[in-house]
Amino acid sequence: MSLIETHRPLLQEAAAALHDRRYYSPFPENPKAYPTEAGAQGEASFHASLNKDFDRLLQDQPLRFEGEEVSPYLQSGLGIRYPVFADKTLVAKAQKARTSWVQAGPELRCAILVESLMRLRDHFVEIAHATMHTTGQSYMMSFQASGPHAADRALECVAMAWQEQTRYAKQAAWVKSMGKVSVELHKTWKPMGKGVALVVGCSTFPTWNSLPGIYASLAVGNPVLVKPHPKAVYPIAIVTAIIQTVLQENGFSPELCQLACDSTAHPLTKELATHPEVRTIDYTGNSEFGQWLEAQSLFGKTIFTEKAGVNAVLVHSAPDLKAVWDNLAFSVSLYAGQMCTAPQNIFLPTQGITDASGQHHSYQDLVDGLSQALCKIKDHPQMGPGVLATVQNSRTLERIRSVQEQAGDAVLLASEPIAHEAFPDALSCSPLLIEASADRKDWFGAEQFGPIAFVIPYTDVDQAMNLMLEQIQQHGALSCGLYCTDADLADRLADRLAVAFVPVSLNLTGPIYLNQHAAFSDFHGTGGNAAGTASFCDANFINQRMVWVGRRDMVAVHPNA
Repeated sequence: MSLIETHRPLLQEAAAALHDRRYYSPFPENPKAYPTEAGAQGEASFHASLNKDFDRLLQDQPLRFEGEEVSPYLQSGLGIRYPVFADKTLVAKAQKARTSWVQAGPELRCAILVESLMRLRDHFVEIAHATMHTTGQSYMMSFQASGPHAADRALECVAMAWQEQTRYAKQAAWVKSMGKVSVELHKTWKPMGKGVALVVGCSTFPTWNSLPGIYASLAVGNPVLVKPHPKAVYPIAIVTAIIQTVLQENGFSPELCQLACDSTAHPLTKELATHPEVRTIDYTGNSEFGQWLEAQSLFGKTIFTEKAGVNAVLVHSAPDLKAVWDNLAFSVSLYAGQMCTAPQNIFLPTQGITDASGQHHSYQDLVDGLSQALCKIKDHPQMGPGVLATVQNSRTLERIRSVQEQAGDAVLLASEPIAHEAFPDALSCSPLLIEASADRKDWFGAEQFGPIAFVIPYTDVDQAMNLMLEQIQQHGALSCGLYCTDADLADRLADRLAVAFVPVSLNLTGPIYLNQHAAFSDFHGTGGNAAGTASFCDANFINQRMVWVGRRDMVAVHPNA
């Protein structure tokens, strides 16, 4: 059975899920769903890779090897070095590899990419350890986000690319009657990728944020340069090596997907981004550099960005406030607020809330309820370290200390160190909660990356919404939460947010959180506000990477009867 026949059923299932928007995943998120030996093998592979040159890549003759990853849990270097190449060398090799990949056609390309995802399953545990010790995520979050969830997003992009490239007829006999004669043409069409693609990764989610761009570009025929953050190379290096191996096994150049490493001392991103043959760029990271990259669209490049945003939650009413606080506290605490969808600004009504039982909760009760829910997480000896994980960068800790000192008496809940029994040197802390009046935009008016949240009291719900929309207009948002039992009001507020191109989560409680976006169902980002130009995964995420090229062959001019 050919690779196309083998993987066509999965692609058909994935494409159907794209249309239905139902829950779908061929990659279980529970580690127990995988072979029992996978855990030991993956951990052994992780330890065997430390303090060595990463030699799994099929890329020859590097200029040198470099590495600077430090475990946020151990506060020691991983000692792994990766090959470094000149930007011109990477681009030249990508261009050389491109021709046969374009000629392969959409179905074979997509089948090969699905095969690489099937191989990736065997490495989820190693990727989890690699993610944990580069990003500071907990082990379980590292396993899920960098393994199954990242693979889901990749498959979503491949399925969308398969669908978009095969939705039209490949050829047609075109006949037009023109009076006494009919003209016949033979027409064919090909989807053609725009050229070399660059994917710029981030330090907190090195695979989840990078795989969509990598797989979307490869699926439409574009060779890809994978430029990881120098502090988080290992997880995406594993993925790149697997893709290269599968490409080579199927007769294609492994240089269709190259790891383009650099260092903080000698960055390579600008050189790659401005190379005239790099036509598509995917980027996750800070807004300043993202805006510089977006300006490259003036030079004919297609740019997909996910930058910083200011995510907000407006609490108007709720039947069960404890369920609200538990849910919201988890969203604020998860991975120490270092998720791009984490809530930062929490609007609470000064008049308080009356719950379903008729009990009235004052504004102070609301603040206390949220604070207590946050403390319940941070003070739990198992839950606290597991949920909060660690801070990836020491600059985040410095920011927390600075903001806490400036806030003074406005601090509702101070940030505290969190001890990890197995990792005594781990950089970890609990969320900082600050009360900020509506005029303190110097505090809450831009993203404060990390476990920092602001409670903003409001007297009028429309004024609160106006302030939220003002921040969204300036800085964008990737998520937004509403708690409201008035259906008409909820619809009106959600509609206002929709006009600002912000997705809304309404009345979330239980084990589903603002932070979570599910592949095949939720569009991660809309691409319509200042937080970024990308959406994982709508048709634009695929179609902007390629063009349709037609050919018309003259057949004959026929006399009409």
